Amino acid sequence: MEFFHLVTALLKQEANLELVRLAIVYMHLIACCVAVGLVVTSDLAMARQLLRGDDSAHCRPSHLESLQRTISLALLVLWVTGAAIILLDMSVKGWTYLLNPKLQAKVMIVALLTLNGMLLHRAVLPALARAGSLLALQPAMRSLTMFAGTVSAVSWFYAALLGVGRPLAWKYSLAELMAAYPLLIIAGYGAMRLLVALARKRSRAETITTSLPDHQ
Repeated sequence: MEFFHLVTALLKQEANLELVRLAIVYMHLIACCVAVGLVVTSDLAMARQLLRGDDSAHCRPSHLESLQRTISLALLVLWVTGAAIILLDMSVKGWTYLLNPKLQAKVMIVALLTLNGMLLHRAVLPALARAGSLLALQPAMRSLTMFAGTVSAVSWFYAALLGVGRPLAWKYSLAELMAAYPLLIIAGYGAMRLLVALARKRSRAETITTSLPDHQ
């Protein structure tokens, strides 16, 4: 009880409150950077492998488990630190802080990331691990996998943009802040379908070439 009163007294001092907030924001930023960096490197590696007509190395169970574990941890840290930041800011600015459209947009994006992460965990990643390749999935599951992957990549980048976009606060409505989000998902999904179509075409061409008899 005495420790609780001590912490409360320290947080009532503005200088201490700012330091605590800075530390939490720093952890929040690190979690977002780790996730974004992992998404970028993973997506680029998969794109390179698809262009070669084979993404089996990207779909190894060990790689998928490591990717899932790191992203899940980053998302958990994002939720915990984000909630702490909101509570600290509410203690200073009151309930009206929750009316900030940029804050609402960030919470919405992270909620979508969480739901999409559950879909990836329960359906997409197990299917990829069993198939061993995105190209080997059934058409419906392949489409779902491409869509979920696009939502994940776009959402992490959008969350990062909203996180650093302090000038956006109170200047735009929630609808305006979210306007580009579905457009980016549509564009990303279209690009992913094109990439997979090219990879399947190349894979089929290589299969036909290797199956031809050698007349030499």
